[in-house]
Amino acid sequence: MDITFKKNKDTLKEEVIGKSMDLEDNIEDFKPEIEKCEIERKFITISPECVRCNLCAEECPVDAIADAKSNRLAKILENCVKCEICAQTCPVRCINVIEGKASVDEDVKYHLKDLKVPHRILRMKNIELNKDLCKSCSTCVKFCPTGAISLKEGETATINTDVCIGCGACVNVCDNDAIKLERELGPVIKTKQLLIDKEACVACQVCEESCPTGAIKLKDDKTIFSEDKCILCEVCTIKCPVGALKFRRLSHES
Repeated sequence: MDITFKKNKDTLKEEVIGKSMDLEDNIEDFKPEIEKCEIERKFITISPECVRCNLCAEECPVDAIADAKSNRLAKILENCVKCEICAQTCPVRCINVIEGKASVDEDVKYHLKDLKVPHRILRMKNIELNKDLCKSCSTCVKFCPTGAISLKEGETATINTDVCIGCGACVNVCDNDAIKLERELGPVIKTKQLLIDKEACVACQVCEESCPTGAIKLKDDKTIFSEDKCILCEVCTIKCPVGALKFRRLSHES
């Protein structure tokens, strides 16, 4: 997805007035002044194709994803730090990372673009179905993304190990714990590089206080960066008041 759409500035003013009327009683003479500006934000969304495997929730380093159930999708929570690990991990590419930009000039312009996120290795090592526990409910069949599970009338489910990718959707939705899975999940792929401008740094410690994993610290007014702890979430770059921290996105085939 790479789309741009526009809105008339007068329309935006009317919307601002309309929302302000909900907050103030005497708003008749209110005339908003909308100045030129530009705002960038990143969004992470989960599409309805979610197969309920819960890999995203398991791998989220800050517990910002609510578990999926058979009757609901996984859900991104407000404490998400936009590290993109969930998108790298999703076996069916139903987690999308979207860059959004809104600018105000003569018109209001919005631009939305999908970021190409590389995917981690995921392989099934071993999967077993306990036929004594299987109740033939077919929930696993419904959510299997590759059709590896089949169910004939009057029988228990069967798994085609040649087709199974090891996502674990069947394990998560089975209410009887009838399926056991061993899988291989590769390491998180480095998609960005942190650039530190030591001359610009004012040793305010905002980066250290904001980092969710303790990857960046200040010692004797010097920035100490632990690359192995960094989850590439960009919180430090957003919080830095002097722009001393910036991420450079690396090129990856997805």
